[in-house]
Amino acid sequence: MMNFFYRYLLVVICILGSTASLKAQEMDEMWGDQVVKLRADDAERGQLFNDGNYAMFIHWGLYSHLGNKYKGKTYYGIGEWIMNPRVADIPYQEYMKIADDFNPTKFDADAIVKLAKDAGMKYVVITSKHHDGFAMFDSDCNDFNIVDATPWGRDPMKDLAVACQKYGLGLGFYYSHFQDWTYPGGGKSRALRKNGENAGFDYYYETKCKPQVEEITSMYGPIEIVWFDTPGGIPKNYVEELVAITRKNQPNALICGRAGHGLGDYASLGDMEVPNKNHDGMWETVDTTNDSWAYAWYDEYWKTPKDILQRLISTVGRGGTYMLNIGPRGDGSVPDRAQATLRKSGEWIQRYPYVVYGTSASPWGHALPWGDVTVKDNRLFLAIYEIPENRVLNLPGLMTEVISATLVEGGEKKPLNVSTQDGWTCIQLPQVISEKIIPVVEIELVSAANVDHSLGIDPSVETTLLTEFANVTNAKFHQIRWMEKFGEWKHAYQATEWKKDGKATWDVSVLQPGHYNVDLTYRGDKRVVWCVEIEGGEKIQNQQNASDHFQRFPIGWVHFPKPGRYKISVSCLEGDKKAAALKAAHFTYIEL
Repeated sequence: MMNFFYRYLLVVICILGSTASLKAQEMDEMWGDQVVKLRADDAERGQLFNDGNYAMFIHWGLYSHLGNKYKGKTYYGIGEWIMNPRVADIPYQEYMKIADDFNPTKFDADAIVKLAKDAGMKYVVITSKHHDGFAMFDSDCNDFNIVDATPWGRDPMKDLAVACQKYGLGLGFYYSHFQDWTYPGGGKSRALRKNGENAGFDYYYETKCKPQVEEITSMYGPIEIVWFDTPGGIPKNYVEELVAITRKNQPNALICGRAGHGLGDYASLGDMEVPNKNHDGMWETVDTTNDSWAYAWYDEYWKTPKDILQRLISTVGRGGTYMLNIGPRGDGSVPDRAQATLRKSGEWIQRYPYVVYGTSASPWGHALPWGDVTVKDNRLFLAIYEIPENRVLNLPGLMTEVISATLVEGGEKKPLNVSTQDGWTCIQLPQVISEKIIPVVEIELVSAANVDHSLGIDPSVETTLLTEFANVTNAKFHQIRWMEKFGEWKHAYQATEWKKDGKATWDVSVLQPGHYNVDLTYRGDKRVVWCVEIEGGEKIQNQQNASDHFQRFPIGWVHFPKPGRYKISVSCLEGDKKAAALKAAHFTYIEL
């Protein structure tokens, strides 16, 4: 078996305009280094992860009963952290008493797993114990669990295991192995032992963590994944022991890279992060159906079916697996809008399963201006997020001969005209397309796709050149991550701290000569002067306002005299060059 190594490096982080006080650096420490060591392409182990490419995450616990409201006050952000000092700062003794009222009589494991099935998901991962320390299963080692501490008195994990077997889905368990805020010695815990003494981490690990990992990996039949989280300061030898327990009890299960110390089987990217570039190895993106992981009473900002499908396809198109979260209410019910959007997107997957399942990353290594691409053997599946007004799909740098191109609709394949021009492959779409969410075009090639990876400026639809794909010189280039609300993570790459002759330069292919409008997305302080230059051609510059959040501003028109290759650069000429941070340049063809 070939081994693939992948290290997801979390780099310089900052928080922009956040009302939350959690530092991104602390999240880096909690997620830890993750090394991919396994790709089970021809083995049963990891098959659902590799071929299914889509899963359901479930954040459900004692915190769901609060729904982000405590003592009459609403706390905005991720609900499972409400006990934390950075949120409501609930004393552990008070928090543990919430279990007295936790009675999820509307929990229906069969209905939830059926929802995952209808959505097109291949396995389910649920929080067996989050950072609050409350076990959502029948644990013999500690009575702070859903069976012993609540009036409901049932083990929902048993019901989920039965339902997953019934519908043919895999089952996995999330387990917070370092943080435990209500148990003596647990990471970040302020709890004391019964005699009033402090306890060390060893006490928590030996009396709770290790035996509970033994329980979740031995009591529920075969499982697909153990999703450890936030390793923080857990010693490596403890993680090695937890991995050994998992391997012993569940030899076919994968271990999430957030176990820490490079001991996971696959990497889990930053929360809510769909990458822009292809990644090698085994990895996943974890995301939410709205803004919160656990149920928050106020959170009605749901991803539409198209939003879900775009993020799913773009994750698969980058080579990864997409795990999308739901947050059941405290009574166990799933919000109707979450169910509706999942089922609608699942109907699309039923129509086009080959776009998602068992496919590999796009040969372009990134999304294209009109959508994204997944691959299986000699076939390309083009998922069209935005239909160009002229009904032409342009593929830059495809060097492999096309046998056929078809629009797939209602089980039928409608042949499309294909032409080539200046290194671009152009596909003419019909005027009427019945698929209303994301149309799909299938291309059959004579062999595996061979692509020139240069970026293309598409005249049919706006083209965004991200700084992540630029060659940045005499400026600082790095990734940032910030929170709009507590736990609602955003991600971007930027070029900042501009020095003399600092530039972000893209090597691009231009299909259609003519005039293009240029906008820039950037942040900074007060007014900034930006310059956009075509190597050997014209140069434009303009002054615009700036703020500490990324905003988009127009700069002007540029002209490409003929088709072909160009180098385009953006530089910061005046203003606070240290604060000015460039995220992207946008090009839109002007019809004259």
